[in-house]
Amino acid sequence: MIPVLGFEGQKVMVLGLGRSGISTARALRAGGAEALCWDDGEAGRAAAEAEGFTLVDPMKSGAFDGVAALITSPGIPHLYPAPHRAIAAAMEAGVPVDNDIGLFFRSLGQGDWVHHDTPPRVVAVTGSNGKSTTSALIAHILQTAGTPCQLAGNIGRGVLDLEPPIDGEVIVLELSSYQTDLARALTPDIAVFTNLSPDHLDRHGGMGGYFAAKRRLFAEGGPDRAVIGVDEPEGRYLANQLSEGDGDARLIRVASRKLAGAGWDIVTKKGWLSETRKGRQAASIDLRGIAGLPGAHNHQNAACAYAAARALGLSPRVVEQALHTFQGLPHRSQRIAEIAGVAYVNDSKATNVDAAVKALSAFPRIRWICGGLEKEGGMQALAGATGNVVKAYVIGREAAGFALHLGDLPHEVCGDMATAVSRAAAEAEPGETVLLAPAAASFDQYDNFEQRGDDFVAQVAKLG
Repeated sequence: MIPVLGFEGQKVMVLGLGRSGISTARALRAGGAEALCWDDGEAGRAAAEAEGFTLVDPMKSGAFDGVAALITSPGIPHLYPAPHRAIAAAMEAGVPVDNDIGLFFRSLGQGDWVHHDTPPRVVAVTGSNGKSTTSALIAHILQTAGTPCQLAGNIGRGVLDLEPPIDGEVIVLELSSYQTDLARALTPDIAVFTNLSPDHLDRHGGMGGYFAAKRRLFAEGGPDRAVIGVDEPEGRYLANQLSEGDGDARLIRVASRKLAGAGWDIVTKKGWLSETRKGRQAASIDLRGIAGLPGAHNHQNAACAYAAARALGLSPRVVEQALHTFQGLPHRSQRIAEIAGVAYVNDSKATNVDAAVKALSAFPRIRWICGGLEKEGGMQALAGATGNVVKAYVIGREAAGFALHLGDLPHEVCGDMATAVSRAAAEAEPGETVLLAPAAASFDQYDNFEQRGDDFVAQVAKLG
C-alpha cells in the first residue's frame, strides 16, 4: 500500500466504495487521515463499516464541515451529464474534489525516495483504444529485461494498492479519461497517448471534452518524455503543442506512415516496426509473426510500448525479444481455440466501433459476433470496414436495431451469445475466424465486457 500523505490529522471524505474507493480509504488511514466513507449502495457501506470506517452521508446538513477534501471514484460523474449530488455539494461548500490518481502522484515521491540510488519512475498510458495492451506490454518488456515493475490503474489493480517502489523500479499505469479528468496531480516521467476515437462522450460533454480529459496527462506538470500516436488530428495537435521544434528528443511520435522531420519516430507499416532518429533508421522489427500481437492495431500498441521502453533506456534487441514472448491479454484479440480449422478470437474489449473496426482488419475471413448497448458517436466508422466479414451474428437486447447498421452485409439476429456462437460455428469453414468484437458496450446483457468475453469462451468450449 502507498499511504496518502498530506492529510495527517484531517478528515477526508471518500465517495464510492468499490475497488478504488475502499483502497483509498485504507491508504488515507495509513497516512494518518480520518476517512469518512459513503456509497449509494448498501453493500459498499457495509463493507466499509466492517473495516472500521466511519460512514457519513454527504447530503446531510454540515457533512462537509471540517472536511479537507472529497475523493471520488472514477465512475461517478463530477461534471457531465450532471455532477453527482454529493460532488455538487462538496463544490458548493468549497471542498476540493480529487481522485485516487491525484492522491497517488501527490504521495508517491515522498518518504524513502531520497535514499534510492536510482529513483523509481512512472509510465502512464492513456488513449481510446489499446491502452490496456500497451500498458501490459510495457510491463512485460520491463519484467523480461529484469527491471522491477508494477502494473496498476484502469487495468485492474488500484494505484494505492501498489507497494512502495524499490530502487530503480518502474510503475506502469493505465489511465482512463475518467481518471485523468479529475486528478489534481499528474506527473508521470513518461506519458503515452495511443490514439483517439469517440467514446464516453456523454461523460465529457462531447469530443472536445473527451480529448481535454486525455490531454491533462500531458499538461498538469508535464512528463519528462511523451510518446504520442499521431495518426489522428488530436494526436498531431498534442505532439505539436509538446514539441519545442523539429528534433526535440523529449517527444516520440508513433504512426502508421512515414513521418517528415528529424525527430524521434516509431513507424509501423505492413507489419514492420521502424525506429528513426535524426533522419536515420536506428532499428527495425518484423511484427508479423508475433502471435500475441495480431493486426495493425496491435502493431500500434507494440510501437507505443517499444517507444516507452526505449525512453526508459532499453535496447531494441531486448525489446524485440520480449515482444515475441508476449501472450496478449484476455478479451483483447485473444485467440482461445482452433476447432476443425476455424480460429476463435475473443475481443470483447472492442466496446466501441473504432476498436471493432481495427479487430476486423486483423483477420482475412471473419464470422463476426457483434452487438450490445450502442455508444454515442454513431456507427458510421463501420462503412467500408467489413470487407473481411463473411457474415455477422448479432447479439444484444436490441439486436434487430443494431443489425440495421450493417446494411447489405449478410447477418443473422441471434440475440444471445450461445445462439451466435452455435450458428457461427455451424457455418464457418476451415481458414475462417469466429471473432467476438461487439462494437458496443456490454451492459444490456452483462455486468462488464469481461463477463461477456467469458461467456464467449464458455460457449466455444462447449463446441469441442
